[in-house]
Amino acid sequence: MTTPPLPGSKLPPGHPLVVLDDIRLSLPGAGGPVDILRGISLDIAAGETVALIGPSGSGKSTLMMVMAGLERPSGGRVAVAGQDLAGLDEDGLARLRRAYIGIVFQSFHLLPTMTALENVAIPCELDARADAFADARAALERVGLGHRLGHYPAQLSGGEQQRVAIARAMVARPLLVLADEPTGNLDGTTGRLVMDCLFAEHARNGAGLLLITHDAGLAERCERQLHLADGRIVDDRRGLAALRRVR
Repeated sequence: MTTPPLPGSKLPPGHPLVVLDDIRLSLPGAGGPVDILRGISLDIAAGETVALIGPSGSGKSTLMMVMAGLERPSGGRVAVAGQDLAGLDEDGLARLRRAYIGIVFQSFHLLPTMTALENVAIPCELDARADAFADARAALERVGLGHRLGHYPAQLSGGEQQRVAIARAMVARPLLVLADEPTGNLDGTTGRLVMDCLFAEHARNGAGLLLITHDAGLAERCERQLHLADGRIVDDRRGLAALRRVR
């Protein structure tokens, strides 16, 4: 393993950020073990944008959970930012997520009793940063919600809630952002606005981005598209976004 980078720092473009080696995951079922992931090997580089696509039940969300250290594989090796996840206990995994990973969920996962500003400040407060609320305010302003700082989730539209979730995921400048169907509960126009915010924050921070989506147009905005089927990667291709980045 390499020496882990300092939280909030950047890795050089192309540097290995996520390394998966022969990842397998089986879960108990009524008729015996069910194979969810079947030997996935994959590298994601620092700053790379990757779309993960495939039919429902193909293992996309499970693979994302494995990368985040929220699900332990039955076999294989996972490393994020130079750290082997197998050597970390639950507290160590929580520290790794706080230092290096931002997660955006389809269903927002905002705390209903906290304002937008308080929700976004959570990752910084957990690190006891004195500038937590200043950073949270700046993050909300970047996603166009500087006028909604004191509003609670119930007072925000779905698109606004998802932009709060993006600001929260990005506020600590993570090396890796994982987004699971972030526009799945939004209409087309609102979804495009939310994704514009996500890609703008990705570009600003230089974070690697793994995006689970069923939207082919959204997948084309990523440099790379991974197709999952039956727990395996069946296609790994570079898209037009990768060519534009090279140019």
